[in-house]
Amino acid sequence: METPPGENQRRSQDKRGCFECCIKCLGGVPYASLVATILCFSGVALFCGCGHVALTGTVSLLEAHFSTVTSSHALLTDVVQMMQYVIYGIASFFFLYGIILLAEGFYTTSAVKELHSEFKTTICGRCISGLFVFLTYILGVAWLGVFGFSAVPVFLFYNMWSTCTAMKSPVANITNIDSICVDVRQYGIIPWNATPGKACGSTLEEICNTNEFYLSYHLYIVACAGAGATVIALLIYMMATTYNFAVLKFKSREDCCTKF
Repeated sequence: METPPGENQRRSQDKRGCFECCIKCLGGVPYASLVATILCFSGVALFCGCGHVALTGTVSLLEAHFSTVTSSHALLTDVVQMMQYVIYGIASFFFLYGIILLAEGFYTTSAVKELHSEFKTTICGRCISGLFVFLTYILGVAWLGVFGFSAVPVFLFYNMWSTCTAMKSPVANITNIDSICVDVRQYGIIPWNATPGKACGSTLEEICNTNEFYLSYHLYIVACAGAGATVIALLIYMMATTYNFAVLKFKSREDCCTKF
């Protein structure tokens, strides 16, 4: 069956039109905001999920080996429960905030302005974009503090792990293994009247060999890495929102000059 005259040319034009449309659509994707959103969701999920489980394991570890009296760690239990509720709120907030910033990135790309020739900016839109810039900067500074705070339990667990490793090392010249202790009361986790408050020698080695210790230790490391990833995501968001605000501001000046 013969191809009608001009059919090949029409198909070629259709393919070229589809290709140009795909390129234009890909050009309209805010890749910086998209990467930041994926990184933010991953980091917050790791921080919240691992942090929640690690806090529960830490309380169980303290109750079993460092504070056998319930009244001694009652305040710590309340603080941990409050932090777990805060984690739920953080996860929900960043899920919504990431989607909003990603949507703003889509609507402020240059490709969107090309697709919609009557793209206009309003004072309200510029104010909202400026608010996102300010809020993102505040969240970035706050998450730097969260990242530093999440490194504290990693440091504490690392000290316990390194002490147990030193006791097992054949190179170490240990005369009395029971003289090596880890006192968690000095870190302010539990009060000084907590019983026993510290673990020494074989007891400390037994604690380091428990599944709760290793699980909590590694979960805290992952949670700290998640907080670091969230900080990086917020830094990318800072650049993206600042650029989006500059685009809207420049567009508003163009509209003003066009009127006159």
